[in-house]
Amino acid sequence: MQEYFDLPPLAIASGRGGWLTDTEGRTYLDGNASVWTNVHGHNDPDLNAALQRQLERVAHSTMLGLTHPVGAELAAELSGLAPAGLERVFFSDNGAGAVEVALKMSFQYWQLAGRPEKRGVIGMQGGYHGDTFGAMAAGDSGFFHDRFRPWCFPAAHFPAPQCREHGGRVRSSDATESLQALRALLSDQGEKTPCLILEPSVQGAAGMRLQPPGFVREVAALCRAHGVHLILDEVFVAFGRLGSLVVCKEEGVTPDFLCLAKGLTGGYLPLSATLAREEIFSAFLGTYESRRAFFHGHTFTGNPLAAAVALENIRKLRLLVAEGTLRDRILCFGRLLDETFSKHPHVREIRQRGLAAAIDLSVEGRDGRPARPEQTVETSGADGRASRPSLPRIGLQVCLRAREHGLLLRPLGDSLLLVPPLCLDEDELGQLVHRTVTAIDDIL
Repeated sequence: MQEYFDLPPLAIASGRGGWLTDTEGRTYLDGNASVWTNVHGHNDPDLNAALQRQLERVAHSTMLGLTHPVGAELAAELSGLAPAGLERVFFSDNGAGAVEVALKMSFQYWQLAGRPEKRGVIGMQGGYHGDTFGAMAAGDSGFFHDRFRPWCFPAAHFPAPQCREHGGRVRSSDATESLQALRALLSDQGEKTPCLILEPSVQGAAGMRLQPPGFVREVAALCRAHGVHLILDEVFVAFGRLGSLVVCKEEGVTPDFLCLAKGLTGGYLPLSATLAREEIFSAFLGTYESRRAFFHGHTFTGNPLAAAVALENIRKLRLLVAEGTLRDRILCFGRLLDETFSKHPHVREIRQRGLAAAIDLSVEGRDGRPARPEQTVETSGADGRASRPSLPRIGLQVCLRAREHGLLLRPLGDSLLLVPPLCLDEDELGQLVHRTVTAIDDIL
């Protein structure tokens, strides 16, 4: 936390399109989509207008015993986007909240179904589902959450598959070990497991770790065979990030629960949704005395302002997809990454799918020699011999340098995560990649 005090603060005052301006008048390309939420750009006139129209009606009305037209319309829209069968929608405020709802619903469903022994959750290694306790327990985010494990419920985790892809080409993939481990885990624990949760296609916070095409279908089939609910966390990957509005529909998979957030409102307001199958919803129906109700809620559940913006966001997204504009931007992004970084001496690996990419940096060049020897730090290993030279926090150094080139990026260790707003045109995508490589070359 000391770094936040030691580094010069950057206060954002305004934004338009894919650009943000700070209080000193400096302008930056938003290469992080304001933590992966922004879709159509900042200060979008259509989203602004939708928000203003709703503001003239009502800013908030509870959904506790009431409803409102814009919330009902959004629920119907989300159900229509999702695979057939996900007909019920539960609104909450953020991605972690959507995951908590799914976990609790699954747990309670099995109790109501007379299967109280179903308690343990299965997740995938590297999974990140949020920072609340259920989300932390189901995830496997290493040092992010390790210190809180004593307060988390038990969860088992199976290995993630391997997949390298960028520029629209799968370079290598292997799901054999992952699926074998999952089969063994379900054979051993399926009878006592209420649900399995994973991020389909791309594990964002794990460093854009990709899954081979068809992997989610294999997982879904195994869950069905063992009577385990499948929760798909599409908080990051939905709403155009990978080229489609909902990933599982493209994969031909209908989960038991679908969690949505981030891009749902185009980056404007907090809102999330958990979609569930009708048969799961029906299990909660009963009299007050039966105590079957789902006792969970958020003060701003289904907020009308957020719902109105979400509806306009989805309308615009449908056009981007139907007209092929989003597909063309994804192709352009992949081509630029491939041309710029595939042979860069200090890039170990590129992973890209849709408008999401990770660039793994390496201090040592392809010839094995360190970059900028005068900057390297020698450390001794346990055997007393010097370890490989390294630059401390090179991901952070590159991101700080990128600010000087008018670009906002986010590091993950020694990786750079490029997650631009979906509105960037070919020239802006070119600037994103050019400014990134310039910052890398400055440091390495």
